[in-house]
Amino acid sequence: MTASFDWRGFDPGGDVVRIFDTTMRDGEQSPGATMTSKEKLEVAKTLSRLGVDVIEAGFPAASPDDLRAVRGVAETVGLEPVVGRPQPGPPIVCGLARATKGDIDKAWEAVRPAARPRIHTFLATSPIHREHKLRMGKAEVLARIREMVAYARSLCADIEFSAEDAGRTELDFLAEAFRAAVDAGATTLNVPDTVGYVFPDEMEERIRTVREAVGTGVVISVHCHDDLGLAVANSLAAVRAGARQVEVAVNGIGERAGNTSLEEIVMALRTRRAKLGLDTRVDATQLTRASHLVSRVTGMIVQPNKAIVGANAFAHEAGIHQDGMLKHAETYEIMRPETVGAAHTQLVLGKHSGRAAFRARLAELAYPLEGDALDKAFARFKELADKKKSITDADLVALVSDDIAMPVERIRLCALQVACGDLGMPTATVRLETGDPEAAQEHVLAKVGTGPVDAVYRAIDDVAARLAGEAAAVDLLEYAIQSVTSGIDALGEVRVRIRPKDPRARLVPEGGEQARVFHGHGTDTDIVVASAKAYLSAVNRVLAARAAMEERAERGVA
Repeated sequence: MTASFDWRGFDPGGDVVRIFDTTMRDGEQSPGATMTSKEKLEVAKTLSRLGVDVIEAGFPAASPDDLRAVRGVAETVGLEPVVGRPQPGPPIVCGLARATKGDIDKAWEAVRPAARPRIHTFLATSPIHREHKLRMGKAEVLARIREMVAYARSLCADIEFSAEDAGRTELDFLAEAFRAAVDAGATTLNVPDTVGYVFPDEMEERIRTVREAVGTGVVISVHCHDDLGLAVANSLAAVRAGARQVEVAVNGIGERAGNTSLEEIVMALRTRRAKLGLDTRVDATQLTRASHLVSRVTGMIVQPNKAIVGANAFAHEAGIHQDGMLKHAETYEIMRPETVGAAHTQLVLGKHSGRAAFRARLAELAYPLEGDALDKAFARFKELADKKKSITDADLVALVSDDIAMPVERIRLCALQVACGDLGMPTATVRLETGDPEAAQEHVLAKVGTGPVDAVYRAIDDVAARLAGEAAAVDLLEYAIQSVTSGIDALGEVRVRIRPKDPRARLVPEGGEQARVFHGHGTDTDIVVASAKAYLSAVNRVLAARAAMEERAERGVA
C-alpha cells in the first residue's frame, strides 16, 4: 500500500494542526442558521483572514443555491489570499459529497475554480448505519469506498474521506475502511464522532488504531459533535494521538448540540503549547470579530459565559478576583483579551465625533468601510449618538453588523408609534414602504395586539400579505431581546425566528419534511423599533426566498 500525499507540503506528523472550518456547511445545518450567498462570501473572507487552512464551503448537491454559493467562494476567496491572511496562498476550498458519482460531480463542479480544491466524500461505517440506513454489508461498504474515492481522485488531487459514525464503528472494520480509502487515493482521513458519543480515551484509541493501519503518509482528521459536551476534549485527545487536522465551526455551531468550537481549539493549543508541542496557523486576534460576524449572519446568540469569545470571558466581578487582577493579570487570566481580539479598553465616541474618528475605530474593529457603506453607517451612528451619551465598541459592532445581515428590503420601516398600558388596548400605528425606493408605495396601518410588539407585527403581516398573499403568512417561533451595552440608554438587540405558515409556501426542499426557518436581527435604543427591524428582516428573507423560488420555477430550474 502506498499513499501519494498532499502536494502542498503539509507534514501529517509535524507540530502544526490544520484548522478545517465547517461553519458554512455543518454550522449552517443548525435550525434557522441558513446564510445567503452574500453572507457566505463575507464569512469566507473572514475565515481566510483568520488563517484557517480549509474552508468547507457547503454541500453542493444539497441545492442549486448551495452549489452556486460554494462556487462563488472558490472563485473569489479560493483564488487569491485575502488581505491580512497570516499565511501565504489562499485556503483550500472544500465541498462535501456523499459517496455517489452525482454528489461528487457537483462537488467538483463547485470547487474546481479554486487554486486549492478539495472533494470531501463520506460513507457511514457503523453497524447501526449499515443495517438501518445503508442496508449494506461490510463488503459492499468497502467496495463503495474504493469505487467512489477512486472516482473523486480521478477528478481532484486532494481527497478527504470520512467514515460517518466512526465513533460507533468496530475498530477493526474502521481500520479496514480507511485502508481501502487510502488505496483508492484519499489524502486525508476523517474520524467523525457523528453523534458525540465517545469519551476522550476512546477517541485516542481510535486515532492510534487508524494511524497504525494506514501509516504516516496521510493526514488524520477528527470531527466531533458536542452532544455530551466533549467535542473539544475529544478533539484534543485526537491531536495527542496523532491527528493533525481538526474540523471546527465558529462559536461551535452545528447540528444538534453543535461542533467543536474553532476558537476553543485554537486557544487551547496555543495556551498549552508547552504541554502539547502543537499549534495552528490561525491569527487569534481575529477570533472575536469572526465570532460576532457569524453570530449575526446566522442569528445564533453567543452565550455570555462562552469560552474565549463570550461577553463575560474576560469579565471579573468578584472582589477577590478584581484585587488579584489589579496586582497581576495572570492571577485570574490564562490569556489576555487582546490576544483573541477582545477589547480591553473602550474608545468612547459621541455626537461630537467626526467621520475620520468613526472610520478609524471601525477599521480597528476589523470593519473597514468606504464610500456609500461608510456614509450609511455614519448616518446611523449620528442618530444613535443623539440618543446616547457615549457609544461603545459593542454599539459600533451591532450598528455595522445590522447592515451586513440585512436582506433586500421589500418592506421598509419609515415610522411607528405605539400606545400601551394595563388600562387600554395596546395599539401600534406603523408607516411602511414597499417597492422601489424612488417610486415607493406608502402604507399606514393601525393595529391592536396583546402588546406593542405584537401590534407592530400584525401591521407588518398585513403589508406582507398585500405583497405575497398567503405565501407571506408566518409563525413566530422565537423572540429574544438583550441589551448590547449597559445603562439606561443602551442599544436593544432583538433576534427573531419565523417559519412560513402556509404548507404551499413553506419553501421545503424536494423530499424535505419541515419548512425552512428564517431569522432576523435588529438594533435600536427603542426596543419596539428594534423588534420591528428584526421582524422585517426575517419577513424580507421569506419574501426574497419566495421570489427566488418563483423565478427559478419560471425558468424551469429545479
